[in-house]
Amino acid sequence: MSISDAAMAEAPVSDASIAGLDAEGADGAPVDVWMLVERHTLLLDLAGAAEALRLANQALRRRDAPEAFRLRYCGASTEALSSIGLTLGALEPLPVLGARDWLVLSGRRHAHPDDPGPSSADRAEALRIERWLHREGGALLAGGQGRLLSICAGALLAARAGLLDGRRCTTHHEALDALRAAAPRADVQANRVFVLDGPLASSAGITAGIDLVLALIAEHCGEAIAASVAQVMVVYLRRGAQDPELSPMLAHRHHLHPALHRVQDAICADPRADWSLARMAGIGHVTPRHLTRLFTQHGGTTPLDYLRAIRLELARREIERGARPVQAALAAGFSSDQQLRRTRRRLASAA
Repeated sequence: MSISDAAMAEAPVSDASIAGLDAEGADGAPVDVWMLVERHTLLLDLAGAAEALRLANQALRRRDAPEAFRLRYCGASTEALSSIGLTLGALEPLPVLGARDWLVLSGRRHAHPDDPGPSSADRAEALRIERWLHREGGALLAGGQGRLLSICAGALLAARAGLLDGRRCTTHHEALDALRAAAPRADVQANRVFVLDGPLASSAGITAGIDLVLALIAEHCGEAIAASVAQVMVVYLRRGAQDPELSPMLAHRHHLHPALHRVQDAICADPRADWSLARMAGIGHVTPRHLTRLFTQHGGTTPLDYLRAIRLELARREIERGARPVQAALAAGFSSDQQLRRTRRRLASAA
């Protein structure tokens, strides 16, 4: 299920600022995201991640911000037959990666019993890719701001290239044993949606690959942009690699009500603003009473509790960065650290 670009373009956009963007997503230079396309690449692995990144760029443009990602597709040949029989063409040659580049490895279709064995040309191409990946992927993992992402069984390619030794990683549940055999010195983790280990990011499957990319969009561009992408793709957002809980910035978004999303987008974009119920209702073009009903019915919370939860999350992050409670409270939009403590106790008792 998805929402068309036309529907997204017609949806009202909050005029709130995008002050919530992380500095990494506002440096003006887009990240080159290279997607490796091999023969029999799982098209949904590749397309799900690429679409999330494209929608992030679209959300940024709609907020008059520069695009954060430049999608590029490379391979050992100029074209490759995908998992569903569709040939992907105009592929760029295997590149020398920049220090800030991202490289995405997708899974491949399982061989059918009646498939012919790999030809000598196929084996030579696979060896060329592994050698290239060992060199360029190893450089990404060695330092800098780049990332190596594996989606589903794409982790097996990283393992064959010798990139997973000493690293935490995951893959599709059916490929966990194969990954442990291919990378015996890796810490292969089961029952994980995705795993982040420094510049290495790996996901458990196709939809988990979208979860992974959404998490990286949130880190790079801010939670408001990630939430906007998830809304368009109609997918749930998970808080992190090992936490099943949703981030307060991303929670209460499992609905399709446009007025409520407008209000939530505006709050997430500028949670420190002087929000009142009347101002929220104005953003949603509804009455305050109706907005409260919408939050209760579709979000499972109240407008003010939604705002408080987001401010608590901001304060928590400030404290993790070393701020004193009073500084964290003021930075998050609370009037004092006493108000921060009262809000924390109130929401904890209501949970």
